[in-house]
Parts: sequence; C-alpha cells; structure tokens
Amino acid sequence: MEYRMEHDTLGSVEVPANRLWGAQTQRSLQNFPIGNESDRMPREIIKALLIIKAACAKINRQFGLVPQDIADAVASAALRLYENTPWEDFPLQVWQTGSGTQTNMNVNEVIARVASDAIGRPVHPNDHVNRSQSTNDVFPSAVHLASLLLAERRLLPAGENLAKRLESKARRYSRLIKIGRTHMQDATPVTLGQEIGGWAASVRRDLGMIATSLELLRPLALGGTAVGTGLNAPANFGLLVATELTEFLGTRILSERNKFHALSSRGELCAFHGVVRTLAADVFKIACDVRLLASGPRCGFGELVLPANEPGSSIMPGKVNPTQCEAITQIAIQIMANDVAVSIASSQGALELNTYMPLLARNVLSSCQLLADGMQSFAERCIVGITANEKQISRFVGQSLMVATALTPVLGYEKVAALAKLAYENDSSIRETVLADGALTAEQYDQLMMMDRLVGRSMGRSKGRGARL
Repeated sequence: MEYRMEHDTLGSVEVPANRLWGAQTQRSLQNFPIGNESDRMPREIIKALLIIKAACAKINRQFGLVPQDIADAVASAALRLYENTPWEDFPLQVWQTGSGTQTNMNVNEVIARVASDAIGRPVHPNDHVNRSQSTNDVFPSAVHLASLLLAERRLLPAGENLAKRLESKARRYSRLIKIGRTHMQDATPVTLGQEIGGWAASVRRDLGMIATSLELLRPLALGGTAVGTGLNAPANFGLLVATELTEFLGTRILSERNKFHALSSRGELCAFHGVVRTLAADVFKIACDVRLLASGPRCGFGELVLPANEPGSSIMPGKVNPTQCEAITQIAIQIMANDVAVSIASSQGALELNTYMPLLARNVLSSCQLLADGMQSFAERCIVGITANEKQISRFVGQSLMVATALTPVLGYEKVAALAKLAYENDSSIRETVLADGALTAEQYDQLMMMDRLVGRSMGRSKGRGARL
C-alpha cells in the first residue's frame, strides 16, 4: 500500500494514499482499534455533520471569515459528500473521545481534501472547514439533527403504518364478540375490534408524544463554540446556520438560546429517547398479546391465526412460530436497555460539556432505526395477515362464566357469584344455571345479555345488534 505524509500539531503521520482523511483521523484509527464494523460512528451522524459544515461555510462566507472561493469550495464539497458519501473515508468507531472530536475532524479533513482538489490550493480542516465552530457545539447539534431527521423520515412513518394496519384489522372485527381477560383470567366480553383498536390507540398516542418531543431536538448548540460563550464565532452565527439548515432540509431548525445548557445538558435527547422507549414498550405489549392469543394451534388460546412465514422448528415438523412477534419484542428489550445507557450518559454533563456524546448518538439512533424497521416488518409480515379463529372465539364465549357480571344489577353480587360457582362446578353455562335456578326467566336473561349492553355501542348498529349470550 502506498502512503502520503500528513501533518498536525503533534507532527507527521503516514496516511494511505488512496484515502481522503488526514492526520487526526489516522491517529484515531491507530489509538482506538476497538470493536468492529458494527461499532462505526452512525452514518446519520456523518450526514448531519456534512450538511452542518456546508451551512457553516455559507455563513462564514457571508461574514467574510473565509475567502470566498474557499468557502464556496467547502460548501460544495460538503454537499457533494452529503449526496454521495464515500463511507470508506469515514472509518472511525464510536469508541473515541467523548466529545466526538475525532469524528468532527475526520469530516473536516475529508471535506478539506475534496475542496482543495477542486480549487487547486490548500484548504485547512480547522481554519477553513471548522471556522466559527468547535466539536463541542457541532457534535451535539449533529446528534440532535440526525435524531430529528431519522424520527421524521423513518420512525414516525413506520409507526403510522402500524397504527393504520391495526385500525384496519379493528374495523374488520368490530362485531366479533370475544372474551376479555384481566389478570390472565376470564373477564367480561369485548369485541376483537375493541381489543385491537386499543392497541392502535396506544401506538397513535405514543406517536403523538414522539412528534411533540421532536420540538426538543430542533434547537441546536451551534454558535456556542467551546464552552457556550461563542468565542471565535460571530454574533447570531447559530441562528443564521439554523436558517440555512431549515431551507435545505425542509424541516424547522432553531438555535438554542442558552448555549451553556446546549453543550452541557443532554436532557432533550434523554426525554426524546424516553418517549421512543415508551412506544417500544407498547409495541412489546401488543406483540406479546398477539403471540398469546395465537398460541396453539390445538392446545393454546388459538383465537388468532398468524401468517405462516417460515418453518418454526428444526426438529418438530409442521411447527410454525410467531417469529415477527419475537423479533419485535427483542428489539423492544434492546431499546429499553439503550434507554438505561442514554439516561446514565445524559447525567454526565460535567461542568461545561457532556463527554458521552458518541455513546448517546449510537444508542438513540440505533433505537430509532431498530424500532422503525421492526414496526414495519411486524405490520407487513404479521398484522396484515392475522385472521380470527371465529369458531374458537365463539366456543370460549359460550363457556365463559364472567358474562354473569351483566346480571349483578338485577340479582346482586352475592347471588350471581353463587350462580357462577354452581355453573363452574356443574360444568354448565351461565344461562342454563340461571334458568334452572329460576332466578330469571329466559326473556329476562336474554334482555340483560344484549350484546350492545355488554360491549358498548362500538360494535356497530347493523349486523350483530341485538345478539345475546
């Protein structure tokens, strides 16, 4: 392999001749040989840094802080790299300095090299590309920006799709009566549509909370430079860069008013991830419910039938497992684990700077990516294909003792409890037991067991209205 010599404040270092990075990136590769490909700095961070550098170059040009041709070359190079990123030139791992300085310099060096080649004269990674900036304000801004864009472009659409799939299934089964369950025991009836509709409502509520929490990520730390004072940056630099980013990205970007807070606190990021974790928890619950209701096919609940996507066992022929449910529940657990790391890392804003930024970036972005992919797969490969086992559902409804709850306003709690106990002991239905006891006539019983009364009006006014247990 051929090498070229690059220089920084510590001296000279050999860099592969075919790579765009410079001395500080090479030193990071040598000093932090930790992890593997999965430990690379998230690509979303690189993209965010590139677009931030382009915006900063344009504002530096306006203030005359960088020669016009160099500023234009920097902005152009950053945008070209943003549109067509050579990932092999961004090789650094998450496990580096806690501010993300090595990755910031990696981006600076690559942009400088591309810009220099374009105009035929030196472009400096610090003096030109990093002008009016510090890693301490750039990297937190990149994490906010990357998280915001990933949530808007991937996480929220995937959640919306899942909610719509659940709502469609709820409408399909809006009149199918089934037994509700609390404490894993039989309870009063619901419709399958009500049950699934509850799942959909949980997802929608969580998506609303995520959308609200995104407002916390819009203000960026840019303009604060090293410690929040804005040293070496012009007044309103952060505001002007935010305006430039808003125009380019088509989403509202703001400048954080208190730069000291923006550098040292990761409260907004922690709050955002907490809501992502909440969505993961609700999706976990939904997947577990689906798996439980589909258990069987002969010796479980068997109320739902899941699509058979692949063979389920290497030893048991004919077995089909709830694989999509198991995939999304594993994802949810990982996100909950990520949230612990995010919470701890967010608490470590020592004095003027939080130095756990790469870890925060990795976990927040990983959670968003995993949950988006997981929800999309769960919706399209499981929820869409679910069907109800109406025969099994009807059998459970007929056997349930909890429908007796509807009789308590007329017969009283203790009388109904005695009738339910008797029905259980005699292995008979509630209707048979009540009529044999003479507590009610058949007409009285049927009136109390009207389905509209038992499950509410949401089951619909057409087919099914007036049905009885």
